[in-house]
Amino acid sequence: METFTKLTSLLMNALETREPTVDLLDSFIDHWKSITNYYIETTDDSRPVRQTDIPWHLKQMLDILVYEEKEQGVDETGSCLEYLLHHKILETLCTLAKAQYPPGMVQQVLVFFSKLLSEMQKPLLQLVKVYRPLQNLIRLCVLPGSNGEKEAGQFLLVVCAAVKRDPHALRYVLEILEPPAARTPASDQSQLGSEASSHGTEPSSPSNQSDPSVCSPIQSESSLLSALLLLTKSQKGSVCLKAYQSLQLLSSLPSGGPGELLCDHTQLGELLAGRLLQLYSLLPMEHLDPAEIQTWTHTPWSSQFSRSGSNLKFESPACDHMTNFFCWFDFVDHLLGEAPEVLAVKVADCVHQLWLLDSVQLHLQHTCEQVILVSTSLLCAVVRLVQNSFLLDRLVRFLLRTNMLTQTLLQRCDHISDQVSMVSLSLVEELLQKPHRDILDVLVLTFLKNRSYVSPPAAGQDDRHTDSNEDSDGLEDDPFMSDSWCLAPPPSSSSSSSPLSPPVEESADVVNSFLCLVPVQVRSAQLLQEGGYESYIYDAHKLVTECQSVSLSWDWPVALPPPSSSSGETEEFFEGHLLKVLFDRLGRVLEQPYELNLQLTAVLSRLSAFNHPLLQEYLLNPYIHLSHCSRSLFSVLVRLMGDLIQRIQQVSCLPDRLLNARKHLLGLNHDTGLEHLTMLRGIIVLEEFCKELAAIAFVKHTADQ
Repeated sequence: METFTKLTSLLMNALETREPTVDLLDSFIDHWKSITNYYIETTDDSRPVRQTDIPWHLKQMLDILVYEEKEQGVDETGSCLEYLLHHKILETLCTLAKAQYPPGMVQQVLVFFSKLLSEMQKPLLQLVKVYRPLQNLIRLCVLPGSNGEKEAGQFLLVVCAAVKRDPHALRYVLEILEPPAARTPASDQSQLGSEASSHGTEPSSPSNQSDPSVCSPIQSESSLLSALLLLTKSQKGSVCLKAYQSLQLLSSLPSGGPGELLCDHTQLGELLAGRLLQLYSLLPMEHLDPAEIQTWTHTPWSSQFSRSGSNLKFESPACDHMTNFFCWFDFVDHLLGEAPEVLAVKVADCVHQLWLLDSVQLHLQHTCEQVILVSTSLLCAVVRLVQNSFLLDRLVRFLLRTNMLTQTLLQRCDHISDQVSMVSLSLVEELLQKPHRDILDVLVLTFLKNRSYVSPPAAGQDDRHTDSNEDSDGLEDDPFMSDSWCLAPPPSSSSSSSPLSPPVEESADVVNSFLCLVPVQVRSAQLLQEGGYESYIYDAHKLVTECQSVSLSWDWPVALPPPSSSSGETEEFFEGHLLKVLFDRLGRVLEQPYELNLQLTAVLSRLSAFNHPLLQEYLLNPYIHLSHCSRSLFSVLVRLMGDLIQRIQQVSCLPDRLLNARKHLLGLNHDTGLEHLTMLRGIIVLEEFCKELAAIAFVKHTADQ
């Protein structure tokens, strides 16, 4: 390489002693004739191209073109470039590449085109003598058994980078004619013709197009996009990475003409969604661990290229498939974040139709429990990892606006299989953490907006400490209740900015109502000297802050709407499918597995942490007057405590058993033969849950003050 550089330098120095333009052209022609003479004189068609002088002559031609442009400037067209275009050298090179004569010629031509487009400053892609052979060369990249994968990846990346610099050239690279209704004015066509003429070429026109099918609104296949999608499957990391980067460059073209071209005249959305569907279909549903999928960490699309070695290898086939799927999903998610809106919407729609509706929905409605667990767990991870608003919107539409599917998912929160119930509740919790207003509207707020859960006689009155709320009657007189947990003001040394600032009287009443719910006999946290109430305040403050940041832009009302009134008839209240399932399961917390109870209370705690007045009233106000056959979170807890009081009468040595159950949960006691273990764990969950609700109420009331 150093020898060739010195020879080039000597040649250039020698040429500078004479007329530069004439000598450069003569030299350029000589190099081209040397290449053509090889095909005339040689008789050995098996000799590899690297063993010939063709690569050196091509490099000299390229160096002359770059040097000529540097000397004359970008605005002028040098005689060497004119000769290249006028004598259709690029087309001839493509023909030689297609013939693969000599062997390896396609790689040399790909390298020549790559350097020509990257090293020349003059925009070339809009010239018909450039983009026609370039189109043919792109087609070679998708031919079965085509060689030069490495060179093809670099070539396509250079093409996409050139399009990024000159977005108007996208039409020519994709072989798309401008529709008659959207043609440029005659002056623009004249200007294009003038520019092409100055370069020794003819202007682009319908008659110049080799394939009349390109006039169709949607291309049946784009060679460039197909080639890039093909290279994303390469086992060579460097090649695969270039394909990803090329797709990024194309998708990040500015809105307007280029973005609309990709949206309306290509199948980019279908190709991206189809690849996602393909990777999803490769997942071995029957062998995957739902828990591992559900907790899958964020897999940046670029992480697959940072592994050691040139090839992409994974720990196991299952891990291979999962990593490929989540990497591609992250890539699509990231790509939509940079794409113009019109293209992002199109791709998101394709993902919704081709992947979610046509494939995932079938798995979610499957009768096999393993398939249900895997598909739901995967959706949990997808919902958690998605960042793009358009893609999130389609996920929400799929999960909450597909009536049969929505009903099925919510019913599975109370499934006969505890595992199915847990993963379904996890999906609900993941949804509640996403910044999409429809989630809470569809799941909860639609059913609460008329406030028909409020008893009409009590509407507009002070609901605190009244006798009409039968669920809270006699709490303070119950021998199992005590005010030992009631919220007391913190020490005077507390900072005024602390979340433990002294609450107002009303907030103290609400907080104490939840704290005093749990009977004294079943309170066991203090037996292990665990963190006090302050730790619950900290966690609640974090949760409320998260929920407020998610709902910050939703423009929620600050006051409650008036209760519905319907000409003397009381509207029957239905809390909605989600709250019905949550309340029903909460009533059975003493009979359910510990992990399921934790997931159940986590969903209820998050719902309670949102700062909507309807949620504040329905979930955190113990004093509302409930209408006939209505229930609230507090009333469900009151009934549950009544059931608990009856059950603990049959359990001897209850404090010791609760202490052992807590130690068992902490790993301090490995005795798994504890009697009433499920009920004891349920009691522990209730104790913690009531503290969480009290802390949430405290934080929200304090923030309001």
